[in-house]
Amino acid sequence: MNNHQNSTTSAIGFCLLPSELIQNILLYLVLPDIIRLKLVSKSFSLIICDQDFIRACNIRSRSSTWLFVYKKRWPRDLTLHGFTDQSQRWFQIPIANSLRPIISLGEDLYFLTASGKFFLFVSNTKKVVISVNLVTQTVKKIPPSPLGPRGTSSWRRSGMKLVAGPPGSDHFQFLFVELVENRPILFVYDSESEKWESMEAKENVANLPCHSERESENIYLSVINGRSESVLIVVKSHDDGTTPLILRPRFGSGGNDGGQLTVQFSWGNVIDRLHVYGDGHMMIVTSDGVGKMMLMGIELWGLSLNGRRWQYISKVPSKLMEQIKKPHGVMVGCLEKRDGIVRAALMSNFEGLWHIIWLTYDIQTRHWIWVTLPDCKMKGSNMAGFAFSSGITLS
Repeated sequence: MNNHQNSTTSAIGFCLLPSELIQNILLYLVLPDIIRLKLVSKSFSLIICDQDFIRACNIRSRSSTWLFVYKKRWPRDLTLHGFTDQSQRWFQIPIANSLRPIISLGEDLYFLTASGKFFLFVSNTKKVVISVNLVTQTVKKIPPSPLGPRGTSSWRRSGMKLVAGPPGSDHFQFLFVELVENRPILFVYDSESEKWESMEAKENVANLPCHSERESENIYLSVINGRSESVLIVVKSHDDGTTPLILRPRFGSGGNDGGQLTVQFSWGNVIDRLHVYGDGHMMIVTSDGVGKMMLMGIELWGLSLNGRRWQYISKVPSKLMEQIKKPHGVMVGCLEKRDGIVRAALMSNFEGLWHIIWLTYDIQTRHWIWVTLPDCKMKGSNMAGFAFSSGITLS
């Protein structure tokens, strides 16, 4: 009883502080905690909805990068787990109440991707894509694409992209590419019009540069990834009617800086390779072993100026490799590039235990960083999707 009285007294005392002081205190919280306070307290909601606070919060949170993991337990708790490079712990983001009007109990849900305050899930039961606005807690079903309803296995992480609108916008675009009658077709959903558009990508016969001075102008989506050649498309991130171009990067004849054999020389079955694609880059993760695999090396590759070759960029230094390598069985990954930084997350499972490696590479300084993560407590859980996101704001 005394503990309850003390906590109530503390809460009342906190609310009696000057609003400017409360705002400064709240700004030290990460966005999921701020959103939770907004939902549970009218007093906090008034402060958090103040335009000056929103502007200050957006400036702080816009530069944060998040890694979100959706894990399923029985019974399913419908909770996203998020970790930001500006904190030291995982945050739990309940989404069950938001999804309850749309999905039924026991429905098989998978986390597809995220951008800003928007998150996309796919119901493998109903084969429908669902958007969740983390800030407003609004949930909507996205109408089927021209290809019809699609289950979990139809979506490829490197072949889709969610693009949130600018701060203050409640709209987004969802893009994905597929081969239709052996032709790369780009499909774009606009949440404002609630309609899909599709367009066929064209060959880059004019040999146009596939890079832009402003990194955010281009979106790269993977179509096919083979041993010696990949097929990607590049499209402008702003809707200006530009036709998407087909890129066919191949591996060249050069080696890497360390003089070791790299991917184009050593295809085979002895060494296991995982290729992780995203934003016009590729990470090659090599492992060795039988049953119990062990990481051997990680290389980063990028597109040449005209998109006709994969170019070697860097590899994780051996000293860092010794720190991050652990035995693993199954491994999956996601990769993004933003503001000159390439970020990759590798998630592996060994004997029921999940392990996550978060690596960043600064293109300008050529420096690798290992972002250490606390235990996400995923033992006994089914991993049902993970993705990077950035630009999460209150408006």
